[in-house]
Amino acid sequence: MSRTSVQRSTGPRSRPAYDRDSVLQVAVTVFNERGYDGTSMEELAKRLGLSKSSIYHHVSGKDELLDLAVGRALDALFAALDDEDRSPALTATARLEHIVHRSVEVLVAELPFVTLLLRVRGNSAVEQRALERRRELDHRVAELVARAAAEGGVRSDIDPHLASRLLFGTVNSLIEWYRPEGGLPAAALADALTAVVFDGLRDRSPR
Repeated sequence: MSRTSVQRSTGPRSRPAYDRDSVLQVAVTVFNERGYDGTSMEELAKRLGLSKSSIYHHVSGKDELLDLAVGRALDALFAALDDEDRSPALTATARLEHIVHRSVEVLVAELPFVTLLLRVRGNSAVEQRALERRRELDHRVAELVARAAAEGGVRSDIDPHLASRLLFGTVNSLIEWYRPEGGLPAAALADALTAVVFDGLRDRSPR
């Protein structure tokens, strides 16, 4: 059987139901509901309506599913940062503001995956690698905050690492209450959050 699709093991007429990505989507939903450690392969098979052996046509097990899920969230966040690194004409402040805006859009687009990423605690090698990448992301943003402060775009009296944590702590808090079905467009949410956080971060000292 192909690794790109599996069939339901139930019902009078088997039909293609899942590919690797859709297996991952369901796994992330279950991980967020039950916790990664609290989810067994038996539970995933039950939720998918598949045998465990059918899941193994796609992935080697839970660790690979978690690795794919948190990797998807991290890749999207790093892509937003890398895009701005390729925009040397922009000031550091403008780049920082755009990264915050894009991070909100990424969170909305990849909400289940970012939610799972933010719940990682380092209990396995996969989780430890994810935390290392998150620290790298935080460090790069903190460097950008420092450059923005040096050019006078944001306040210089706040430690750059603290400012970075405050910025992305605000962004990350969206997982607790934002629901796509609520009707608030991602762009409007990103505009509002960026305006609020940068209103407090902007340097207003006399020149």
